[in-house]
Amino acid sequence: MPTRSTELTQTPKRNAPHAQSTEEVIHSLQTSATLGLSDEEVQERRKKYGANRLPEQRARPLALIFLEQFLDPIIYLLMAAALLAFLFAEWIEGVAVAAVILITALIGFFMEWQAVRSMESLQQMAQAMARVLRGGKKCTLKALDLVPGDVILLEMGDVVPADLRILEHENLAVKEAALTGESGQVEKDTAPLEEDCPLAERRNMAYKGTLITRGTAKGVATATGERTELGKISKMAQRATKQATPLEKRLNQLSKKLIWLTLLLAALIAATGYLQGKSLLLMIETAIALAVASIPEGLPIVATIALARGMLRLAKKSVIIKKLEAVQTLGEVGIICTDKTGTLTENQMAVHSFVIDGQILSFKEEEKEALLEKWKPCEAFDKIVKAGILCSNASLHPDGNRGDPVEIALAVFAKEAGYDVKAIRASQPEVLEIPFDTETKLMATVNRAGKRHWVWVKGAPENVLRHCTFQFTNGRQEPLKEVTTWLKKADELATDGLRNLAFAISQHEKVPAAQECFQGLTFLGIAGFLDPPRKEVRSAIEACRRAGIRIVMASGDHPQTARKVAEETGLLREDAPAEAVVQGGNLTALRAMTEEQKKQLLQATVFGRVTPATKLGLVSLYQENNFIVAMTGDGVNDAPALKKADIGIAMGIRGTEAAKEVADIILRDDRFSSIELAIRQGRIIFENIRKFVVYLLSSNLAEIISVALASLLNLPLPLLPLQILFLNLVTDVFPSLALGMGEGDEDIMSRPPRDPQEPIMPRHLWTTTVLYGLAITAGVLGITFYGSVILNLPDEQANNLAFYTLVMAQLLNVFNLPDRQQSFLVNEVTRNPWVWGAIVLCLLITAMGYFLLPLREVLSLVPLRPEQLGLVALFSLGALGLAQALKRLGLAV
Repeated sequence: MPTRSTELTQTPKRNAPHAQSTEEVIHSLQTSATLGLSDEEVQERRKKYGANRLPEQRARPLALIFLEQFLDPIIYLLMAAALLAFLFAEWIEGVAVAAVILITALIGFFMEWQAVRSMESLQQMAQAMARVLRGGKKCTLKALDLVPGDVILLEMGDVVPADLRILEHENLAVKEAALTGESGQVEKDTAPLEEDCPLAERRNMAYKGTLITRGTAKGVATATGERTELGKISKMAQRATKQATPLEKRLNQLSKKLIWLTLLLAALIAATGYLQGKSLLLMIETAIALAVASIPEGLPIVATIALARGMLRLAKKSVIIKKLEAVQTLGEVGIICTDKTGTLTENQMAVHSFVIDGQILSFKEEEKEALLEKWKPCEAFDKIVKAGILCSNASLHPDGNRGDPVEIALAVFAKEAGYDVKAIRASQPEVLEIPFDTETKLMATVNRAGKRHWVWVKGAPENVLRHCTFQFTNGRQEPLKEVTTWLKKADELATDGLRNLAFAISQHEKVPAAQECFQGLTFLGIAGFLDPPRKEVRSAIEACRRAGIRIVMASGDHPQTARKVAEETGLLREDAPAEAVVQGGNLTALRAMTEEQKKQLLQATVFGRVTPATKLGLVSLYQENNFIVAMTGDGVNDAPALKKADIGIAMGIRGTEAAKEVADIILRDDRFSSIELAIRQGRIIFENIRKFVVYLLSSNLAEIISVALASLLNLPLPLLPLQILFLNLVTDVFPSLALGMGEGDEDIMSRPPRDPQEPIMPRHLWTTTVLYGLAITAGVLGITFYGSVILNLPDEQANNLAFYTLVMAQLLNVFNLPDRQQSFLVNEVTRNPWVWGAIVLCLLITAMGYFLLPLREVLSLVPLRPEQLGLVALFSLGALGLAQALKRLGLAV
């Protein structure tokens, strides 16, 4: 076979394969439809185009994941504090701070370890085998070895190994939901199309990664590897950049404020003391103590563990979290941009309606049983169901149904209606079949029933009616007169987004010839099919709506089909205006739109005929308008938008591996309602984070002010550096962890989403934090002054009184955190058993510091008399009382 030139130029748009005839495609690809490529040509093209694999994305190395845990402003400040401690030979203090840094990093590392995966699933899609013509011979080889120009043979069940222009076929249908998002199978043909024909409507193409559901075909590879439509989506997913989550942004903002506050206070106290004539070394050590006091060492640990606990709790509910911050970000979500097929729907066709005797019967779940009971005696109903059983090649199996999706839907419907599919087929064996023809859009079978033969016909309504002479009306056969009426009913179903199939019959004494099967038919009626909504979706959507969350559908299906599903699920009212549904083809120039056009777009609820690029653009548009966006999906076509969204949510059962790879969250049970559970948990976690941040900062602020004022007033230091570190790691961390275990308010899903711009610590919480910190400071400085000046105690004892008072006052500070509208005695904190456990644990650890000699020496503790411990209780309870008084006066929340 002579070698043809393989210098194939980039195909211009006007010569796109779908717009060319089969002869033109063969010529432009310089191949042969009957012989395929020679081995020499294959080698040359492989050098030029490479292997038929998708773009690879390198996995993040484990070392990089570990190092990323240190990229936190608070970690930077802790590192600086540890370095200063080592420089001044404060070895114990330095090692303690370094240990905190390491523990925080290790927790984050191990929780993110499972997220170290790349686009391996997309690569696996290229490992299938393919049947091709090479040098005039049929051979089977790895899809990886295909090149443009290869002639490929396809049959039912095959995954298309490359982008193909169909050259010839026999009754071919392809399911393209994973690529285009369209739920139904697509009937294929070979006729050229317009240049600007949308991807989902290119009937003469078969794309890599899609599934052959019926028939056979021969096609020529027009693109392989990253040049395929699947490859373009893969590259788009890699380019889509993930923004920092809201929690990351807020913690970073809070950390930066704390850094500047720390540096300012430390410099101010050191300079003031030096100007008062105190030792420069002493003031630098005091400044270090203040820096340690102001840094909430426990904040990274507590935030990480609170998120990890939420992550594990959701895992028990079949919600898999791949990245810690995603748990909290769920609580911020203002818009859920969801795919239709496989997410809101079952991803399988089902009988939705019948048109019998001029009436439309809608088999909605709540009315289905009653309708079946009423209409089963109707002869037209009975014969339509039997037509669906007999004029079909579908088979029902416990391990998975096989066949055309519409034929499966008819068989499942018959079974639900009480028909024995196997028995009916056995009693009326098939003697002749005329396969479905994409030109005539008809199929027929001849079945023997006793001594007579029945012809069962199904197809497009207008085509079936063309061959009918009679119709069934009220159980009687009469002449067909109302063709227009039937067509109008078919149009009504189509307007509602349903796929239509009409049925007809005829009776013969002998087996009719093929051309006689479509003569003198009696019209039975029409069936409408829809990919049905999941049963739990309506309640989940309503729960999200109560929580102030908008649900937006972005589907590859026809806008009317998408609208119908939106109405069925309660996402859209039946009387919603036409503007609520937008054609995806109108969104190609998002950035060129006017502000008014964008505003209208933001108000839409349903988007039909969307492409992967459109989904990505929609997510970006919502984010630019300050929405926190969750994107749900299960197809390859969802991957770029899943990655771009603030939260990408993939379906675990029906979801493609491509979608799972880039998602932040995987719903293992595919239940849309699991999103509500995850959002509730995210909101609870954020409120808990706020509580322990207020607790941590008010406690640390008390330490800062106590040390600073004592230094300025020439009182004994109420806290030494190691005592401060002890407080921050014990009385700070354990109560904070307990607060993070809270179950949250019962009405948390009745509140609107938080403003994405609202910081963790808004102004009213800063005010509250300062007031609580001042209340604790009053107790600490009060006992320091009383012990040193009034009782004239040694500095060590005055220091110990202040230390124990601060321990007790900080532990009691947890009871300041419930809203002032709640009872002081009965609230979410007092009902939290973890809080009581944390208080007991902290008291035991503090007692260990008192009774264990080595720890007592490290903390500079001395024995105290019972009456002195009584003073500690008095001043710490006084701090709690003062904070409660400020709260009841309305000065604190």
